[in-house]
Amino acid sequence: MSVTTISEHRAFGGVQGYYEHVSSECAGKMRFSVFVPNRLGASQDVPILYYLAGLTCTEDTFTTKGGAQRVAAELGLALVMPDTSPRAVRHPGDDASWDFGLGAGFYVDATVAPWSTGYQMFSYVTEELRTLVESHFSLSGKRGIFGHSMGGHGALVCALRKPELYTTVSAFAPISSPSRVPWGEKAFSSFLGADREEWKAYDATELVASGKRQSEILIDQGLSDKFLERELRPQLFEETCNRHGQPLVLRRHEGYDHGYFFISTFSEDHVRHHARRLLA
Repeated sequence: MSVTTISEHRAFGGVQGYYEHVSSECAGKMRFSVFVPNRLGASQDVPILYYLAGLTCTEDTFTTKGGAQRVAAELGLALVMPDTSPRAVRHPGDDASWDFGLGAGFYVDATVAPWSTGYQMFSYVTEELRTLVESHFSLSGKRGIFGHSMGGHGALVCALRKPELYTTVSAFAPISSPSRVPWGEKAFSSFLGADREEWKAYDATELVASGKRQSEILIDQGLSDKFLERELRPQLFEETCNRHGQPLVLRRHEGYDHGYFFISTFSEDHVRHHARRLLA
């Protein structure tokens, strides 16, 4: 698998780059960004922190708005930010609404036609992109994963389903119970079909209830988030974690909304949360 460099920029002593490759899982070209800190030596292990963005976002959103490169450089962590959906493969209606299709792949492996052709974002993130990035950039440290909203859902699901790959996980305002909120119901019924049993594999709350576990999960949630009560409902995930013994720190913040002013305020906390275990 070859990687095409779109651009690279010096940042905090390291390199922030934008790249492209042809993906078999997503049936065409996909873009991603990577920040690699300055290394002390060629053999130095560099832990990797994957960030999954939310609805309508791209590989550029957290890269330019999250403000994580400075602390990642200080700690010696690499950051990887993929796009949020396939874009080369097109299906009728894939851009009809902002919360499904283009920019809204929901980090699932679709099983229903036509979405099953190309919309394989779970396998893309956990297998194809991971293998490509870590080989191309010679990254060999431990991994963590975090994300926002739809990407917070994706991060929780990836980490709970693949604890052997991801040592740490956190999220900003995640869709943590997608089977019970309109965003998730819309996406899952189209990508996965009508059988709600099939949805459980991509629902963090259901995964915890079924016995899946991770290290301590950090979640930050703004209390002025307009999606809080209808689409996010973090109390459902919190209650399930408490009931089943999954360590969770859920911090609620007065006055903060769903956007990147909120995320950039707490991004350093999240990077340091991951670093405590990734650098141990």
